Amino acid sequence: MSQSKIEWTEKTWNPTTGCSKISPGCANCYAETLSNRLKAMGVEKYKNGFELTIHHEEIEKPYRWTKPSMIFVNSMSDLFHEDIPFRVIKKVFEVMNKCDWHVFQVLTKREGRLLELNKRLNWSPNIWMGVSVEDESRKYRIDFLRKTDSYVKFISFEPLLEPIQNLNLQNINWVIVGGESGAKARPIKKRWVMEILDQCRKLDIKFFFKQWGGINKKKNGRELNGKIFNEFPPYNNGQIDLF
Repeated sequence: MSQSKIEWTEKTWNPTTGCSKISPGCANCYAETLSNRLKAMGVEKYKNGFELTIHHEEIEKPYRWTKPSMIFVNSMSDLFHEDIPFRVIKKVFEVMNKCDWHVFQVLTKREGRLLELNKRLNWSPNIWMGVSVEDESRKYRIDFLRKTDSYVKFISFEPLLEPIQNLNLQNINWVIVGGESGAKARPIKKRWVMEILDQCRKLDIKFFFKQWGGINKKKNGRELNGKIFNEFPPYNNGQIDLF
């Protein structure tokens, strides 16, 4: 686990690394770029680059972390990747279930496998489950998420690549929006962000604006209408006040 620069979490935990691209949001994957950089630096964990790799020695580490934290699970992979055996996913969930002093944030683009395995997993309240939605044609992922038994459901609209119309955000607890960053960053429009924010306000959904992105994301900042949106679903030392 390491301290994270991702604005909406505190730490990361990667029991698996590596992935494969399945939709437009994957085109400029930061995890792929970083994995290959770490491989070139000789970091043992990334000796396979961005090839999917299971790190069995990492799975039980949260048992030893005593300070309550918000932990992004698999920032460098996708826990519901089709090549990760169910027994590994189940073991990761068992660790999250038992480490109830932490909040674990899981994010996937593989909504089909998520729903397929939903009833076979133990959804303790400290597991927040999210899906990524980058464009209009991927908003169906929200419907799959909505059918799961997770207590806290969230959506990451990052990178937001186009306006998304007629969003159904019923039973969603948290929304993250962000623009793409890096040399090949695709643009984001303020109007697209505001449309999602308006939907969240109507339904009293917590809203987090991560970044405008671009080539110089630090310079472009995080302000939206002169305000920083850092909203989270309610939690207290890893214990969640359910809605």
